Amino acid sequence: MADALPQLGRFKLLQRLGEGAQATVWLAHDPLLDREVAVKLLKAVAEPGSVDEWLHEARAVSRLTHPNIVPVFEADTQAGHSYLVFEYVSGGTLSQRLRAGPKPSAAEAVTWVLGMLEGLKVAHAAALVHRDLKPSNILMDARGRPRVMDFGIAARVSADVDSPSRIVGTPGYISPEAARGAAPHPQMDVFAAAVMLAEMLSGQRLNHDPDPWRAIQRVQTTELQLPPGLDGVDDALRAIVQRGLAREPSARWASAAALHDALSGWLRPAVETDADTPDAPVLDFLLRRMRHKSDFPALSDAISRIQRLTQSENESLANLSNEILKDVALTQKLLRLVNTAAYRHAGGGGISTVSRAVALIGFAGIRNLALSLVLLERMENKGHAQRLREDFLRSLMAASLARELSTNEREAEEAFLGAMLHHLGRTLTEFYFPEEAEAVRRLASPVDDAPALSEAAASTQVLGLNYEGLGLGVARQWGLPESLQRAMRRPAGDPPLRQVDEGAERQRWLARAANDMADLILHTPPEQAHARVRALAQRHARALGISAERFEQAADTARQRIAQMTEALELHLPPQSRAQRLLAPLTPSVQDSLTAHELAPTQVFERAEVLARPQAAPAADLLAAGVQEITDAMVEGLQLNAVLRMILETMYRALGLRRVIFCLRDARGQALTGRLGVGDDVERLAPLLRVDLTPPKPDLLAAVCLKGADTLIQDARAANIAERLPGWFKAEMGAQSFLLLPLVLKGAPLGLIYADHAKAGAVQLGEKELSLVRTLRNQAVMAFRQAAG
Repeated sequence: MADALPQLGRFKLLQRLGEGAQATVWLAHDPLLDREVAVKLLKAVAEPGSVDEWLHEARAVSRLTHPNIVPVFEADTQAGHSYLVFEYVSGGTLSQRLRAGPKPSAAEAVTWVLGMLEGLKVAHAAALVHRDLKPSNILMDARGRPRVMDFGIAARVSADVDSPSRIVGTPGYISPEAARGAAPHPQMDVFAAAVMLAEMLSGQRLNHDPDPWRAIQRVQTTELQLPPGLDGVDDALRAIVQRGLAREPSARWASAAALHDALSGWLRPAVETDADTPDAPVLDFLLRRMRHKSDFPALSDAISRIQRLTQSENESLANLSNEILKDVALTQKLLRLVNTAAYRHAGGGGISTVSRAVALIGFAGIRNLALSLVLLERMENKGHAQRLREDFLRSLMAASLARELSTNEREAEEAFLGAMLHHLGRTLTEFYFPEEAEAVRRLASPVDDAPALSEAAASTQVLGLNYEGLGLGVARQWGLPESLQRAMRRPAGDPPLRQVDEGAERQRWLARAANDMADLILHTPPEQAHARVRALAQRHARALGISAERFEQAADTARQRIAQMTEALELHLPPQSRAQRLLAPLTPSVQDSLTAHELAPTQVFERAEVLARPQAAPAADLLAAGVQEITDAMVEGLQLNAVLRMILETMYRALGLRRVIFCLRDARGQALTGRLGVGDDVERLAPLLRVDLTPPKPDLLAAVCLKGADTLIQDARAANIAERLPGWFKAEMGAQSFLLLPLVLKGAPLGLIYADHAKAGAVQLGEKELSLVRTLRNQAVMAFRQAAG
């Protein structure tokens, strides 16, 4: 076929990707847009008019736009050959993934089906039914995201569900009503999605038969059943799948959205509703109260996104950096922290880009800092902010203690987060229910000779469940991993007399010891703290295999870290604040209590109280810091992509840009295309940014690149500018001011740094800033030379 049909219209067929009963799929090159595409070539069909119907429906599908749908670019007939043109997705199909193994976990299978259902919801909303949903029609892209493809036999939803039609679909996945020739309906796709989920959960075909007609007959007469005894499949998930497999549409999930909601609720339940959790109604009530607070949904979303990024093997440094960069305040606080002395062991100091911070400190370390700071950010505008700052610093002290008491780096990062969230329920109550938190404190404080309630009993009396139950309920809602939830459960009783070596149990005792010590320091007068910390250390020493002296050293190191972080984050603490105790040495005495060392923390915070908050660093300073950091990184031999990201991020932050995109010359040398970027919507827009270097009449972008002329456009709406901008640029980029910095190597265009802003005149460059920006561009050229070298 390749020799007989090397060209299809303008498309050059390169390689056969697959073949089915209806069509053959090819990898092809589109010379007009200089991109690889997938071309589906329809085989000869017997029924008159079927080609026209096929093309008509394909054109309707081409209007669907969703991340979980493979888009159709074109549909046409050339020289008697009808074909569709799709986006080319390099990942294999779900069918190939399942054959290669291993079998996905229940959670992974449900996550994939949720992605498919997201795409189907959009199609169904446009009144289109896929009708041939199966594993070979699901592509798994490079990020592990399922994408529904091959809507080639999709049909419009029929108003007359009893109208007879042809039998359309694949035996084994076809629904009972489709097997009877019923008119298209979204529930047909719901059935196929349930069949795929059942097969992923069981690892076996549900309705397979060598004779396809027997499979079609079986689905009409037999209720398909999910096999019993499957790992990870509880009664709730089994019920969801079985309802999706119901033979009668009236008993099945009514829509893709309904099945999506049910599976999403199973994967991330808001509350536990087992018989063993009698507090579930109370937890549900408290969660509803928190959701009504303006910042709780944003807090939950931010924590879930950061946790998901750092837990996924498919996510990259670039994605984590971009997620953090979306929040300007979070970015600034995180960079201030990684430049404190506490992180110099990892190469910290002089770090001006998130990319470099992640590379040096690692995903887990940055995750811990980012999650800590997300919690802090939510307390800034609270009326009871001072108490919240004390609670935050206490949690941070416990987290730092747990890290210092750990025996290896991996344990240290997990211990940090487990200890920080050990009292999540208490912290959330301080955040959202300050009156109830005060009531708990009163009940837990002795009055006259009356004994006080324990905090657990007091919080149960006030809230209806204890602090730990609330914290765990929210942790489940945020999707925090089971290992972290176990670390949040406080072990009861006295520490064991033997050393605890098992990972999960050790994490629980580390979190308890660190939090008990942080609580003790916070609530004990400094002159008594040393003796009490020593006594507490001796109680936990045997269980953790750590000497009492090591506890004291860890406490002192953690105190120094907290002092540095407090100053970096500008957490102004009044001299009378109890949180000052967290910053004081544990060995005060008459002889050294008036030394300069002892007074240093107090002097810093008194000075901070009277000085105005420092303004953001000038653009030139940020650019200069970035230039120096990138120079150091290149000397260390950092990879090309990492250097380019540092360059883009430095410009983005220093100049307050909306986005910065790096374009690189293609293999043919005929165009510059967007490869990576930082800022708003860059994942979608970077591939669209294309500068054609060989047109008869160059547009503005091409002219700038061919001349190698650095250009700043202050108002793209000006007539003489607008007329020279390509139509795609005006439609997609929406930029009123932008900066073009061509990269030239051996007299020819190598690449382009594109930076923009939505407002005219918003990109401002003085002589010093322009010189530094050009230095950054030249560093990019040097990085390419170094990489080629």
